[in-house]
Amino acid sequence: MLEITFARNAAERYALLRPRGELDAYTVAQFREALAGRADESRLVIDLCEVPFMDSAGLGALIGGIRRIRENEGRVAVFCDGSTLTRLLHTTGFNRIVPVCGALADAVAALDVEPA
Repeated sequence: MLEITFARNAAERYALLRPRGELDAYTVAQFREALAGRADESRLVIDLCEVPFMDSAGLGALIGGIRRIRENEGRVAVFCDGSTLTRLLHTTGFNRIVPVCGALADAVAALDVEPA
């Protein structure tokens, strides 16, 4: 089962999307829909700390959602403190297209860095 929460931090001017549970072929539609609903966010942090597993479907949905946000001039960073998932994001080269940070404060700060 996948749960997804959304919150806005007005003081620091960012939104936070937090999925909890596995991101796989069974839950990817829900995740994709949540990301699509946030395509107009100007500053979004995706918190993957409570995602113990992500397969290629989940990774594809994540990349697609980020692409839509960027098409709308938005900025995205990923917060992930789990070594297994962090390793997946680095091994696949995902961290070359979006900042992957081990601390929420670092992810928020990465939103202010001009994309390469």
